[in-house]
Amino acid sequence: MSAARSRVLVADPIAEAGIEALRHQCDVEVHLRQSEAALIERAPRFDAIVVRSETRITEAILRAGTRLRVVARAGVGVDNIDVAAATRAGVIVVNSPEGNTIAAAEHTVAMLLSMSRRIPPAVASLHSGEWARSRFVGVEVCNKTLGVIGFGKIGREVALRARGLQMSVVAHDGFVTEEQARALGVELVDLKTLFQRSDYITVHTPLTRDTKGLLGTAAFEQMKPGVRIINCARGGIVDEAALLEALSNGRVAGAALDVFEQEPPTPHSPLLDHPNVVATPHLGASTEEAQVNVALDVADQIIRVLAGEPARAAVNLPAVSAEVFNRIAPYLELGSRIGRLHAQLGETLPTRVNVSYSGEVLKDDIGPVTRSVLVGLLQPFLAEGVNYVNAPFIAGQRGLLVTESKSAGWTDYTNFIRVEVDYGAERRVIGGTVLGRKDMRIREIDGYKIDLNPEGSLLVVQHHDRPGIIGLVGTMMGDAGVNIAGMYVGREAVGKRAMMVLTIDSAPPQPLLDEIKRAIQADYVRLVVL
Repeated sequence: MSAARSRVLVADPIAEAGIEALRHQCDVEVHLRQSEAALIERAPRFDAIVVRSETRITEAILRAGTRLRVVARAGVGVDNIDVAAATRAGVIVVNSPEGNTIAAAEHTVAMLLSMSRRIPPAVASLHSGEWARSRFVGVEVCNKTLGVIGFGKIGREVALRARGLQMSVVAHDGFVTEEQARALGVELVDLKTLFQRSDYITVHTPLTRDTKGLLGTAAFEQMKPGVRIINCARGGIVDEAALLEALSNGRVAGAALDVFEQEPPTPHSPLLDHPNVVATPHLGASTEEAQVNVALDVADQIIRVLAGEPARAAVNLPAVSAEVFNRIAPYLELGSRIGRLHAQLGETLPTRVNVSYSGEVLKDDIGPVTRSVLVGLLQPFLAEGVNYVNAPFIAGQRGLLVTESKSAGWTDYTNFIRVEVDYGAERRVIGGTVLGRKDMRIREIDGYKIDLNPEGSLLVVQHHDRPGIIGLVGTMMGDAGVNIAGMYVGREAVGKRAMMVLTIDSAPPQPLLDEIKRAIQADYVRLVVL
């Protein structure tokens, strides 16, 4: 009998290519422009919900969606999704931060040029039967200075295009180095300097507590008289009342707005009706190419998450690029398997976890790997679902202390992960490495050196080293009809404590494990399923 297919609800319009990609793996229903009450009623039946900017995913919807594992925004921002509530619920929130980069950058430049050459009012005048050339004298952008606030992917693409228009570009971003900016021919400056030097200012930041109203009265007073403002990022970054005042008193010569504090804005508002304002209805990502790109991107991420894999662009997980994700993917799986091995060898809830890293893995962000360890470790102990999103939150709730350490010198392996777990007074250490993309090895368990492929059913036996143990266990397993596929052994020294790990084709019954433990006087005999 085949497993039931996951169910996906598409709540906002997305490109048909994305819906078709989902339908290959999932059952998809499309219900657009639903009220919160309707979504609360529908949510319990779905494993994933896809939205764009119209539908709000509230805490009430997330509470109702007891099956929900992922909410996907086909676009960049997630301000219409209660990310904190999703994190508490263990729901992964993903977006598509790169799918509409070019579209947004090109629209920004189009708005800049349209405002400079007064194209929209000139078109409207011509359509009305006028030929009023003298009323629409514009300004050139060549040799002007563009200030870019937020020098991420979109900001950088805007800067490249502005440089092509022979503009000078200054940028402000607290997470970008001077070397990164200089490589693009851009000067990195503080915000005050950007205000003072820029003829045009464009914003490309998310809307946060710190950026809300960033361009307001105080900022406009610091700017060069006659500055022109472009906002194709998020409504609310520009204080619209302050902007209208600055336009009216001449401090700001023009504004080009694609986003607004309230969308749609109030018809015939003073700001929209101002003759020096160019406005579009949130078109930054509205190209055929961008719509297909973001739909396919979030469809792929939904399929990954529902298959138990981490997403590339989860906003409530440590963010990594696609390139880094591909490099760390084998470590994510290794970390999860080490965690599951720990959980099945331990008998009580863990109280402390330390994950140590050495070697090439140090070159990348290892935060997601630590989360994968926690998922594997906690899931067998807890009734609630544990995933890459809520694992640190659940660990904190349970009083589990989680630490990381990095060092390049304590192992001879090219890369190595060692997970040390305390279970009250008991401590267990398991370490492993990645030899190839799909070739993982457990190299140590509690100081015993072994070479174990961590998959399938395993029988882990700790005992005193003496002749005949391996043969006796093999005979008892054979008599019970359990086939042994492989054997891995390690020991402290001759006649001291030893460990034996058997890979087996089927799980033996518990009475057989109890019998083996008595027969060889083992410290423990544990069945582990990976």
